[in-house]
Amino acid sequence: MTAKVHVDLPGRAYDILIGPGVITEAGQRVAALGGRRHICILTDENVAAAHLPALQTALSDGGLNSDALILPAGEATKCWAQLERAVEWLLAQKVERGDVVVAFGGGVIGDLAGFAAAILRRGVRFVQIPTSLLAQVDSSVGGKTGINSPSGKNLIGAFHQPSLVLADTALLGSLAKRDFLAGYGEVVKYGLLGDADFFTWLEAQGPALAAGDMDARVRAVERSCQMKAEIVQRDETEQGDRALLNLGHTFCHALEAATGYSGRLLHGEGVAIGCALAFELSSRLGLCSQEDPSRVRAHLREMGMKVDIVDIPGDLPDAAGLLDLMGQDKKVLDGKLRFILARGIGEAFITSVVPRDAVMSVLEDALAAR
Repeated sequence: MTAKVHVDLPGRAYDILIGPGVITEAGQRVAALGGRRHICILTDENVAAAHLPALQTALSDGGLNSDALILPAGEATKCWAQLERAVEWLLAQKVERGDVVVAFGGGVIGDLAGFAAAILRRGVRFVQIPTSLLAQVDSSVGGKTGINSPSGKNLIGAFHQPSLVLADTALLGSLAKRDFLAGYGEVVKYGLLGDADFFTWLEAQGPALAAGDMDARVRAVERSCQMKAEIVQRDETEQGDRALLNLGHTFCHALEAATGYSGRLLHGEGVAIGCALAFELSSRLGLCSQEDPSRVRAHLREMGMKVDIVDIPGDLPDAAGLLDLMGQDKKVLDGKLRFILARGIGEAFITSVVPRDAVMSVLEDALAAR
């Protein structure tokens, strides 16, 4: 039941192995990359408690010894202080340029560990072993690494491709329902941006996938990774098409900043809400049918996910305040916001020609429903 997706970047190609139990291959796979036999692992408290012994046993079976730095769990870890802590620990471990650092966790650990590897000794290799659905389908693939700033999400970082990704779908069984569904927001995004047939498949198979159907989980991760790999191969450093992967993210990042990157809103929840808002905006601009945003919302609701701004607890800024937060988005170009909009499900495109009044209207209506 193992699937493989190849990311074909000249001089930086790597494989993504997907399936239940692939973590048991970590020792032989990491050993094959070369470097010293001592592996440094960056992880968080939750992942370490649930899965670190299994990873270290697998590494040992491959003739490797390892040490781990266990960081706090949560989005707040993607900050300067924890980055400095990680880098100084890796230096104390005497990591060399030919060595391999392992990022073992969700998107937060993958982003932070990847950035630490990118800047350590001007770049050391690293392996992604993502433990959340969101990380397996999105953040572990494509080489985006970084930390957050008080000014916005992921504004400090570097492109640094992993040498290998091991996506063990059996590990998803230990996720809380909310965390799993947050990751599903990124899965839905792939169907919405470029594969209408995949979205239709998710409408049919999503409930089984959420209930634990392993074949469905492997298929969803595989198709998501295939789509991301195809886009990254065309546009590694987001000069064009790669921005399509940010469908829903302009709204999402503003909402995350407004909630202080707290547990009030998980990233994948923000993506799901952002996708619904992006389709609503597209519909109001006459780009897609009115049925498309309704269909998006209906599927998210069926899956038991957050769907609209009204589903976010606590106070939020007004529409003008959210629009100001959008101005810090990484996709701003020449002072203009770039939106990923859609001509239909599976037909996303990038544009900077979006009337401010239309965005304000969508936000005001969403906030009025609270």
